[in-house]
Amino acid sequence: MRPIGTATRGTTNPNRLRRMDRWIAAVHGPALRRADAPVAVDLGYGAAPWTAVELLQRLRTVEPRTTVVGVEIDPERVAAALPYEREGLAFVHGGFEIPLPRCPDLIRAANVLRQYDEAEVAAVWQRLCARLAPGGLLVEGTCDEIGRRHVWVALGPEGPRTVTFATRLGSLDRPSDLAERLPKALIHRNVPGEPVHAFLRDFDRAWAAAAPYASLGARQRWITAVRALSADWPLTDGPRRWRQGEVTVKWDALRPEQQTDNR
Repeated sequence: MRPIGTATRGTTNPNRLRRMDRWIAAVHGPALRRADAPVAVDLGYGAAPWTAVELLQRLRTVEPRTTVVGVEIDPERVAAALPYEREGLAFVHGGFEIPLPRCPDLIRAANVLRQYDEAEVAAVWQRLCARLAPGGLLVEGTCDEIGRRHVWVALGPEGPRTVTFATRLGSLDRPSDLAERLPKALIHRNVPGEPVHAFLRDFDRAWAAAAPYASLGARQRWITAVRALSADWPLTDGPRRWRQGEVTVKWDALRPEQQTDNR
């Protein structure tokens, strides 16, 4: 079967996805432990296999039986990655069809759909979610080149669940700086009248109000701002994740206005 999708630029760097991986390990670790033989896919890992290698290391801290498969649509990238194969780590040629003999428990697609049209996102989400094992998770989002700022959507077989904003707090001027890393489904919606714009506006206001806490460090300012934000927005996490420079909000609160089903 010919791979579904198109080759992306393939830029990658070591540790670029560490914030996303850290969140996956914390949130999805219990589901991996419940799986008989957990399989995770690094979809579109790029010109070098660093992100797949790191995903294996990080997931095995929570479930040592985890296997990671890097899937790339560019056959030359697959060939370049093969020397890095080892027990629990493999690389295959493929795309959104996820050419594995069994449904994976996790699909991570970072910085892939950003290079597609917004109109293509729903169909890709639906295709990938249909490939998940029961209880599986799709994490799709975007980050900057060195992993300081991330935004990702978490989806289950039923569709999108949450949106997570994550940042290295020492580099943050204001929360709306994360807008440049919104995933494709949301990046063009950061305009007045759209929920994601209202969320980032309120986050900036809460951040400004929390300025006195900056003397205690950026982490305390972030926690204070997020706690204030939780009064009006349906956050799904708490201080333990906030301390990591994260905040997660329900997808339905940020769903683009004219869309009733973005699966």
